[in-house]
Amino acid sequence: MKAVLALDQGTTSSRAILFDHSGAVVAVAQKEFPQIFPRPGWVEHDPGAIWSSQWEVARAVLAKADIAPSDIAGIGITNQRETTVVWDRKTGRPIHNAIVWQDRRTAPMCDALKRRGLAPLIRRKTGLVVDAYFSATKLAWILANVPGAKAKARRGELAFGTVDSWLTWNLTGGRVHVTDVTNASRTMLCNLRTGDWDDELLELFGVPRAMLPEVRSSSEVVGEAMLGSVPVKIAGIAGDQQAALFGQVCHAPGMAKNTYGTGCFMLMNTGTKPVASRNQLLTTVAWRVGGVTEYALEGSVFIAGAAVQWLRDGLGIIASSADVEGLAASVGDNGGVYLVPAFSGLGTPHWDPYARGTIVGLTRGSTAAHVARATLEGIAFQVRDVLEAMHRDAGIRLRELRVDGGASANNLLMQFQSDILGVPVVRPRVAETTALGAAYLAGLATGFWKDRQEIARPWQADRRFVPGMRPARRKELLQGWEKALGRAKGWAKE
Repeated sequence: MKAVLALDQGTTSSRAILFDHSGAVVAVAQKEFPQIFPRPGWVEHDPGAIWSSQWEVARAVLAKADIAPSDIAGIGITNQRETTVVWDRKTGRPIHNAIVWQDRRTAPMCDALKRRGLAPLIRRKTGLVVDAYFSATKLAWILANVPGAKAKARRGELAFGTVDSWLTWNLTGGRVHVTDVTNASRTMLCNLRTGDWDDELLELFGVPRAMLPEVRSSSEVVGEAMLGSVPVKIAGIAGDQQAALFGQVCHAPGMAKNTYGTGCFMLMNTGTKPVASRNQLLTTVAWRVGGVTEYALEGSVFIAGAAVQWLRDGLGIIASSADVEGLAASVGDNGGVYLVPAFSGLGTPHWDPYARGTIVGLTRGSTAAHVARATLEGIAFQVRDVLEAMHRDAGIRLRELRVDGGASANNLLMQFQSDILGVPVVRPRVAETTALGAAYLAGLATGFWKDRQEIARPWQADRRFVPGMRPARRKELLQGWEKALGRAKGWAKE
């Protein structure tokens, strides 16, 4: 066997990456797919486009590397989490567009749950705050708004899944309906301690158990995909952020990583016992490997790289996302401009679905470069808010923050991140840690890699960013950020 195939299904694109035994990238194929915005605050995907783009790049990467399916040791799947798909079991066709994790349409439903005093129960069982981010209210919305869906669901004719389930169903020709415990833990329907669906929560959200996938480990063979005429084992599944934590070899309690993708997600390994947060963090499953479940604390920033895409597609001030660094670096500071990228509300630790994107501090001297710089700084400020909450919960201060994801290639952002956090930021040589984590999980299940020690050895730092900002300047910037946050919060609340 020459390689492991990782299918990395993200919010804006589907990718396929082949990794060899050293953990190095053999080949990559990627395809963007359309974003659908039916109303302000609503975000959808066509499940057919998710599947077709993922299948296309899976075939393309094999051709690119000139590797036969018979040389693939296994397939690892990693995916955008919480995004909700419901399809007909008989036809395999979705009954509605996928409702994306960024979607805010169910915020009023979450408000109603809080008014009923159910937030503590949900938090205790799931480790999650009550928010439109998670799958349960999205699923309840589909069942309530698609004609005939409730009756079909009760009869067992419909299947629900997060994107990993949808891909596995299609890869196996409809023979396998599973999810892994990391994705299940993001639905608000899964009991964190049992690692299975919770009957009380299913009743609360009106979800028939017959719709749900079987919950499996993150590293085990769950089925076979036909690549041409060759069956290849699907042997690893994990939500994208948990996969990145595994790929960054943060295998010991207290280790943390931050992924800069469409959003920003910081996870800290807390070991084999879930840690209840007192600071609005999420308690989530990190992975289940070899029958042992490990947990993490997570901070979720909804908009990070997506803000840079907005500069490109919405404002047109850059031609490509990579151009933002040069534009932002053309000015020495933000010129007093702050951008709060709350286009989909605010996540950790604010949890304000009614916050909206805000630019403050503009003067006649403000330029596109100041807005670009404020956008990058807005990403870093949000990460700092998360890390402060994590410090308070975990009771330890990080010695370093490992980073990955597309925007981690931006040196200006990484240096500012280190400056505003006051801790070193370390970028690994292999930046594709989300896909690598999925590959590791699949490779461990198929014997391609022997154990965690073997996969940890190749990890190397590419660059280490060390804080150099004066404390007084850091304090000044953070005070401006706090004022800007105050302007953004609650903006869309009626």
